[in-house]
Amino acid sequence: MDIVQMRGITKHFAGVTANHNIDFDLKKGEVHALLGENGAGKSTLMNILYGLYRPDSGTIYIEGKRREFSSPRDAIASGIGMVHQHFMLNPSQTVWENMVMGLADLPEILPKQDILRRINNISEKYSLRVDPTAQVWQLSIGEQQRVAILQMLFRKARVLILDEPTAVLTPQEALRLFELIKQMTTDGYGVVFISHKLHEVMENSQRVTILRKGEKVGTVETFSTSREKLAEMMVGKKFAFSIERSSREPGSVVLEGKNLEVLGDRGLPAVRGVSLHIREGEIVGIAGVAGNGQHELCEALVGLRKVESGKVLVDGKDLTGLSPRAYISRGVRYIPADRKGTGLVANMDVSENAILKKYWKKPVSRGYVIDWNVVRRFTRELVKSFNVSTPSISTPVRNLSGGNLQKLMLGRELSGTPRVVVAVHPTWGLDVAATKFVREKLLSERERGTAVLVVSEDLDELLSLSDRIAVMCQGELMGLVDDPSSITPEEMGLMMAGTPLSCIRKASV
Repeated sequence: MDIVQMRGITKHFAGVTANHNIDFDLKKGEVHALLGENGAGKSTLMNILYGLYRPDSGTIYIEGKRREFSSPRDAIASGIGMVHQHFMLNPSQTVWENMVMGLADLPEILPKQDILRRINNISEKYSLRVDPTAQVWQLSIGEQQRVAILQMLFRKARVLILDEPTAVLTPQEALRLFELIKQMTTDGYGVVFISHKLHEVMENSQRVTILRKGEKVGTVETFSTSREKLAEMMVGKKFAFSIERSSREPGSVVLEGKNLEVLGDRGLPAVRGVSLHIREGEIVGIAGVAGNGQHELCEALVGLRKVESGKVLVDGKDLTGLSPRAYISRGVRYIPADRKGTGLVANMDVSENAILKKYWKKPVSRGYVIDWNVVRRFTRELVKSFNVSTPSISTPVRNLSGGNLQKLMLGRELSGTPRVVVAVHPTWGLDVAATKFVREKLLSERERGTAVLVVSEDLDELLSLSDRIAVMCQGELMGLVDDPSSITPEEMGLMMAGTPLSCIRKASV
């Protein structure tokens, strides 16, 4: 039986058709995957089901009854839950306050202890541990992902929409999530799974619906298709997954962190005595479970977070304690995981975001006056070179899809001649074509002699890009692997869990 039916859904934004006459249904006990390139209309369709948007035309049926949602509260009351790619959490509130926010019929005095008990029970049952009294802004991206999933479980959704749920999860966490999904579907829940990881779609869904440019291409049974066929349906042509990576000798040290001690947002040590360096023409990857100091380390290396002790050097010059602009002037570029909150200004347009790292420099700036003709020329070239799909360069970036936000930010950071690129989750939530594009751009920077640091929880990504891989746990380096091909995923998992590389090597002798 269909638990959800969507018929003839159409939605327009500022002259752009996000969804055109789309039919979609979800059965009880089913995982129905929704695929498409960034900007294909997947999130828009599900935002309509969740009540964030109202369709221009079309109808929605929940368990056979027609429904019209004017807000997420209406959808929640009908048993619809959604975990967004960019989490819809209130950062200034605690985890437990986010759990109950927006729920109907709440008492004037909230039963805090009962709420904490329920959260802890769910967290323990599904291994999604998080401190319910912590404020959301203090949590890492990965921890916020857990909160978003917990929120839907707390609200007892019968339909769970997961928008890129494993984008910042480790392989072990992803497996636990899929075990949870399997348990839920066994109990009759329906799950809509939006993902760009085709192997996850093939392994965990029963049906797949593909969208392209706002229209439905088709729905197929998962067992009757392949990863290659799905990619071809998404992009409209045959697609090659492999990327070429040449061997080369790295040059001199460009970026170096010496014995770094850095505090987290709660004032507690987040980075403990970390030393590492990246050389010209080299990609160093950092692996680790979210919340183990990678975020704080990267912010320290680009001048955005205070270094309590230790030094940060770029081309031998000590930049410790200097402003972020001093790092930028030395060629340091930063691609943060939080593209909407840190990397880009949502209410500013494409051209304004494109010049955030150079608005004070010639030829963009003439004294205190910005030359907007130069800005427009630069932005048009950036949009063309990095395949950013946008109605115009005057479009606010909040209206762009996740993939186009990432490509805009990538284009801005790689413009000119960077000496160092620090990229955190550079392909988070991107489709197969955009993921390949970003990885090829990072490899191109390596070929140009740029020093590149990549933080990712996607081990396949790190193994395909990195010349060396470091692993962090609880703010410390568990080891630095000089030859990524020499270590197994199981050994990487042990390091991510806190076993030093030296102990692993000693045990294997």
